[in-house]
Amino acid sequence: MKILVVEDEPKAGDYLVKGLRESGYVADLARNGVDGLHLALEYDYDLIVLDVMLPQMDGWAVLARLRERKDIPVLFLTARDDVAERVKGLEMGADDYLGKPFAFSELLARIKTLMRRGPVREAELYRLADLEIDVLKRRVMRQATRIELTAKEFALLHLLAKRQGEVLSRTQIASMVWDMNFDSDTNVVDVAIRRLRAKVDDPYPAKLIHTVRGMGYLLEERQ
Repeated sequence: MKILVVEDEPKAGDYLVKGLRESGYVADLARNGVDGLHLALEYDYDLIVLDVMLPQMDGWAVLARLRERKDIPVLFLTARDDVAERVKGLEMGADDYLGKPFAFSELLARIKTLMRRGPVREAELYRLADLEIDVLKRRVMRQATRIELTAKEFALLHLLAKRQGEVLSRTQIASMVWDMNFDSDTNVVDVAIRRLRAKVDDPYPAKLIHTVRGMGYLLEERQ
């Protein structure tokens, strides 16, 4: 497995690359966002460990540019471990989020979790009422109008569509969409649902995303 580490702090970057190589991975290091984006686009990596605060181009910009061309798993590293920062990174398409300082063993565990994802044969098109989700084209339509979603918004809607009619708890959603177990006092899932509703439900008379008080959320058509 080949991993790209984008970290500007010399000791941290060297430590991460050394540890990954000793753990059996092939690891490259970029010390700024511009070099990191160049390597990510030019070469094939299985995963990118990306610091948020980088010179020349920050992690947000690197991720945004990367997602235009590739769907490589991205693990964000940042010293700012608050809910708003988590939500921003995850909604922009990061696959996991690790706040500094962290134990190297935890980083390895997160990497292994992300890499356990495998291709699963599933439906390519979901329809519910006037909502259509094309999984292969990553396109969402409602009443013949295209709805633009972020990568995580699409993943969230896709999950609800796959399990439509089934109530999913916040913990289930966090685990399935982000491969993370959020602290019980965070509202990351609620914020994501609210933003998804603003695009998928609010402009239309028939609401499809529903809250089941004390239990979670589900996608279904109601008369």
